[in-house]
Amino acid sequence: MADRIMKVNAYTTLDLLEGEAEGHGFTEEAYAVLNVTSPRENPDHVSLQLELDNTEIEELKPHADTVRLSATEARTLAEDLEKHAEKVEETG
Repeated sequence: MADRIMKVNAYTTLDLLEGEAEGHGFTEEAYAVLNVTSPRENPDHVSLQLELDNTEIEELKPHADTVRLSATEARTLAEDLEKHAEKVEETG
């Protein structure tokens, strides 16, 4: 990815995903990086970051999206991911 916003290394959660950006009047697909982190010192939240490969998209300027989650919100997300993963495995 040119102009990468996020750092990608051996500790990155998922570094090669199929991503999609959808806006008014456009949908673009690109490789994506997804990372989950928390502060090393005094962790008070979980960060979920997503960045699409900007060499594959035309409608958006290079950027990364970040969502800050409380511990409870992170667990709710994890539970929902597990539920949907099981559903996909059952039909796959």
